[in-house]
Amino acid sequence: MSTAVFAGEGAEPFGDAQFARAMLDFAPYEDNPVLAVALSGGGDSLALCLLADAWVRRRGGRVVALTVDHGLRATSADEARRVAAWMRQRRIEHHILQWTGAKPPTRLQQEARDARYRLLRGWCGAHGVLHLLVAHTREDQAETVLLRRQKGSGVHGLAGMSACLEFPEVRLLRPLLDTPRRRLRGSLEAAGQEWIEDPSNRDPRFARVRVRRSLGEEGVAEACRTARRCGAERQAAERLLARLAAVSLSFGIQGYARVALPPLREAPADLRGRFWGGVLAAVGGRPFAPEAAALESLDRWLQDKDAAGSRTLGRCRIVVTRGAALVVREMRNLPPPRPLRRGEDTRWDGRFAVVAGEPCQLAAVGSAGWAEIAPRPAAPKTAVLPLPALHDGEGIVEVSPIGYRRMLPPAAAAGLERCIFSPPNAVSGIGFFLASENSAIISCSAGVTSPGAKVSLGGSCARKDRP
Repeated sequence: MSTAVFAGEGAEPFGDAQFARAMLDFAPYEDNPVLAVALSGGGDSLALCLLADAWVRRRGGRVVALTVDHGLRATSADEARRVAAWMRQRRIEHHILQWTGAKPPTRLQQEARDARYRLLRGWCGAHGVLHLLVAHTREDQAETVLLRRQKGSGVHGLAGMSACLEFPEVRLLRPLLDTPRRRLRGSLEAAGQEWIEDPSNRDPRFARVRVRRSLGEEGVAEACRTARRCGAERQAAERLLARLAAVSLSFGIQGYARVALPPLREAPADLRGRFWGGVLAAVGGRPFAPEAAALESLDRWLQDKDAAGSRTLGRCRIVVTRGAALVVREMRNLPPPRPLRRGEDTRWDGRFAVVAGEPCQLAAVGSAGWAEIAPRPAAPKTAVLPLPALHDGEGIVEVSPIGYRRMLPPAAAAGLERCIFSPPNAVSGIGFFLASENSAIISCSAGVTSPGAKVSLGGSCARKDRP
């Protein structure tokens, strides 16, 4: 059973001035900013919430604390209510988000983590909150690096956690990523604030707990040095990938890509692999790229200047003609027809954000639907066939991505309020932000192919030293 504890370590607090310098790296902010804080009730997240509250009040804004109740322990609901009471005492807005439904029998920690971020991001998106703060610390970064090293991760994995991640709903900030946990406990002691210890943080059945126990101070320092070194290498690779995408890649709003092959053939092999992995994940609507061996095989074929024809990989079909490749969604394994309620917000095929204006039936265009569409769209037929379309008993009513709508009475309501190509990840990544020692941060503004964008932009990298 978890218990509330009080700091007694006498550690030097991480104060408001240090936190303000940490937040400066994520500027600019809107006027009167609103910050959401992921608040578990543990010492790290409580310290972050109090620091963020003091910071934002001085700027005319407010903090919203979000506690996810996973429902995995008998005490979880009581703990969430205890955190809510602490927030009421401090006049901080607080909401409890519940992970409902059956829990998986395996990979429970990973599934719980995914559910937590899904709920947090969803709440921020629904309420227009632009910044979500999470309380990962220096020790968390070290544990992440060591766990990834044990799994054989390369440079990208050993870079650890990014200090800033941008998502369609919100940007996730980690302002404490180079802050020792003991200093946060010192901040709570100075504020007279209790916190909750989760017993799972001491359970040796979990790999992260075992790693935590093996790390001394020197081990933490060495892992963080690795993260900084690999993070700098990752930033350099992301810049190169963004520049390559800028000269070779374009997207259609119908969810297909065109790739000029000559610039790719001059790029290093590892860069080509990351490029194709990103393109296929975006067009295929998947969060991850295909396996490295499959990407290498595809790359060998595309390196041949006489390559022609087509191949399939990652739910995509790659068609090569005259020095260019057209990448479209394969027709296999498309979502089955499904009804949508009025106002329902859904992600179709992992790559289209759809909002229903009126009750409707959503299904792929398909060959039969293509025969109904006139005049023909400018987009390739192979890109149109897998698109989401609004159907009724007489056939296709609407295919928003190509601007098609069957003739209907003027008073007829729109079936889809929104239908936008929005893949899970950008092709060239979302830019790795590297927390560095001595209260400084290296930020990379590497250009990205954003979900829904037609082109890629180059980027630059600069060091910002905190004053």
